[in-house]
Amino acid sequence: MAANGYEGELKMIEELTTNAEQIQEEVLGEILSRNAGTEYLRGFLHGQTEKQLFKKNVPIVTYEDLKPYIDRIANGETSDILLAEPITGFFLSSGTSGGQPKLMPVTAQVVNKWELFRGLYESPAMKHFGDINQAGKGLELMFARPEIETPSGLKAASVSTSIYNECNFRANLPKLYTSPVETIFCPDPNQGLYCQLLFGLIQRDEVVKVGSVFASTVLRGIKFLENHWQELCYDIKTGRLSDWITDSGCRNAASLVMKPNPEQADLIETICNCKSWEGIIRKLWPKARYIWCICTGIMRQYTTELEFYCRGLPLVSALYACSEAICGINLEPLRKPCDVSYTFLPNMAYFEFLPVKNEGDGSIEMKSNNEDTELVDLVNVKAGQCYELVVTTCAGLYRYKVGDVLMVSGFYNNAPQFQFLERKNVIPSVDHEKTSETDLFKAVTEAKALLDPLGFILAEYTSYVDTSSAPGHYVLFWEIKGKEGKHCKELDPKIMVECCSRMEESLHYTYKIYRKRSIIAALEIRVVKQGSFEALMDYFVSKGTSLSQYKKPNCIKSEEALKLLDSRVMGKYFSPKSPL
Repeated sequence: MAANGYEGELKMIEELTTNAEQIQEEVLGEILSRNAGTEYLRGFLHGQTEKQLFKKNVPIVTYEDLKPYIDRIANGETSDILLAEPITGFFLSSGTSGGQPKLMPVTAQVVNKWELFRGLYESPAMKHFGDINQAGKGLELMFARPEIETPSGLKAASVSTSIYNECNFRANLPKLYTSPVETIFCPDPNQGLYCQLLFGLIQRDEVVKVGSVFASTVLRGIKFLENHWQELCYDIKTGRLSDWITDSGCRNAASLVMKPNPEQADLIETICNCKSWEGIIRKLWPKARYIWCICTGIMRQYTTELEFYCRGLPLVSALYACSEAICGINLEPLRKPCDVSYTFLPNMAYFEFLPVKNEGDGSIEMKSNNEDTELVDLVNVKAGQCYELVVTTCAGLYRYKVGDVLMVSGFYNNAPQFQFLERKNVIPSVDHEKTSETDLFKAVTEAKALLDPLGFILAEYTSYVDTSSAPGHYVLFWEIKGKEGKHCKELDPKIMVECCSRMEESLHYTYKIYRKRSIIAALEIRVVKQGSFEALMDYFVSKGTSLSQYKKPNCIKSEEALKLLDSRVMGKYFSPKSPL
């Protein structure tokens, strides 16, 4: 942050958004002047740097198009295949939202942009809540994964792990966060999570914000706390760390701060030993001003349960970024997650947008790479229109389709603001119907409304298409949580059948037509045991995904993940009739 607090960052945001068009031209000009002579761009630009030639000749690509070039660098060839600036490493995407992990080149300029970005995305929250960094500490659940060394010797790590490895982050960690670095880098995520919660409880009077990168990780922490609060209280009471925590780093960190505190333990025990955990975050950390985590996109399904636990604390989705590019910030942190828009920062990358056609039946049609579709510049997008994001970065991505579908919600000064709609192609489809993430979310939202008056919450869901018999049909896995000690076994099966019908009635026109014509069979909801989605998270973490970076797939495509969920099914329910 700037020496004078967050005011400098707010002023920079004003300048960036006011001069968006000019800055975008400068960003593209700098990228082309530096990299026009690389092997990749030379084949399209022949050493030229004009914007129009770039738009005319450089193709729109996906990761698969650039993967051969990136693999060559990872295997030891020089980085000037793709970019002139030396590559210092790679960001490793999670791979959980729609495929295999991807390697994204990292340079010194990329690292500098992330450093600048952190100051920019924190400043709107500080404007509303005060300088949190001066007021106390954050209980932020953070999990690093081991770096992977490529044949070239360059290391690959998730964005979050790369940040946790920075000297500046480590130097400021004790002042800004409750978690020691040893707990972040603990190789066992459960031991790390236990210790981070323990340190957060010990320092509960200093905690002014609670969070993690994603809403799902915050909920994982709360559910873990539900299962371990008695043990945590015993550790605080005795000043000794549980024997099952065997990681030497965690034990050493605990030995430096733990001492018997029976009074604190009794207070925490009284708070946790209650019939309902509604508002538990506020009770345990009474000075917390907000919950910091991304609650948009696929994470919006967690907001109802998270709001139950935080009881009135604002949920702040501060940023929109990915392994490929830094994109935007939320200038209005008090907005509800469903209304959050991200203001794009024109200095972070060169942004273009591929128009997405709304079919009028709830489905959307993507333009393919070879269609003669003119990409729209950042400042020329239209309010209310949907687009697929295309980026050109300083790290060797040129006209790269990120795979995110966005809708323009308005403008701040001259910079557009976008709502995140969904990931492209992460959708269920039996025949030729296209059911998007947004379609599915709307239908689930309509159906789960039947549960709320009965004292139940839909904690998590995902989908897959069952084509083991003809015709195929949609399957929804639901994990249902009862309020105030209720058990989901108490739920009337007739309500679940009605949920199936409500979902089908809420899906788009094409789906309904296909159902009436028996091209698609009846929608099915499979209710799974408590903890099933935690087990799913554990499965993906065991395969190398960082707990900080985990995004539950909205449509299951892994056979192993499907078997895991199927093994935990408690009940199956079908829609009794075709939707009207």
